[in-house]
Amino acid sequence: MTKKKSILERWEISEEEFTELIDQNPSLRGMNLGYIAEKKFHDKFLDHPAITEKGKDDDHDRTRKGDRRIVYKGHEFVVEVKSLQTNMCKNLGNDTWEGKSQVDGSDRRIVKFADGSELNTTLLLRGEFDMLAVNCFAFGEEWRFTFAKNKDLPTSSFKKYTEEQRRQLIASLVPVTWPPKPPFSDDPFKILDELIEEKTQPKPKVVGQEVVEVKTVDVVKLDTTGQVVAEDKAVEVKTGEVVKAPKA
Repeated sequence: MTKKKSILERWEISEEEFTELIDQNPSLRGMNLGYIAEKKFHDKFLDHPAITEKGKDDDHDRTRKGDRRIVYKGHEFVVEVKSLQTNMCKNLGNDTWEGKSQVDGSDRRIVKFADGSELNTTLLLRGEFDMLAVNCFAFGEEWRFTFAKNKDLPTSSFKKYTEEQRRQLIASLVPVTWPPKPPFSDDPFKILDELIEEKTQPKPKVVGQEVVEVKTVDVVKLDTTGQVVAEDKAVEVKTGEVVKAPKA
């Protein structure tokens, strides 16, 4: 069997030249690092015996977006793998770091909100994925990851957005530290187990009144010509305090 040529051989470029191109072009570095980070995450964590299915959504399927889709302990989860902004990383000494991860999508689409407003944005939504995995290679050039639940990520504070938009849209830049600080953890299975516990936790018996607010966000995705190619929904449920009836 003929050995496949390396990309450097096929493109007739030296290792030194390719390295120089990567170092001189932040967008090229970011794109390559993003795909490498997905593979590193896959190789490092997804051979866990409790993971029975794992895969990547088709980049061209606009109805299913996720860097990795897994089934862990019988529950399906969507994982977004993001990287740090290299120029925002600070070395505080003793392998202590702080920086920011850009957490948004590559596709701009129109999002319609429950308050009647709509926005053309790349920002991701509450509930659009389950867990964020941040590649921390820029913290000392080691392949380390830190993880957080979607619902624990900060939301946008942009003043020109409506209150509903700010509640639903995840901030484009999310602060990240090493060692990880809450809501982040270096153990993805701790996060996944907590998500399962939240999903399977039995609802308490309501004696009196339970206040529940349910809002549906319509997600409309466009192609490069502005045509609608897919529609989806993200649902947010807000549960208030359970008011129990007084004892007789």
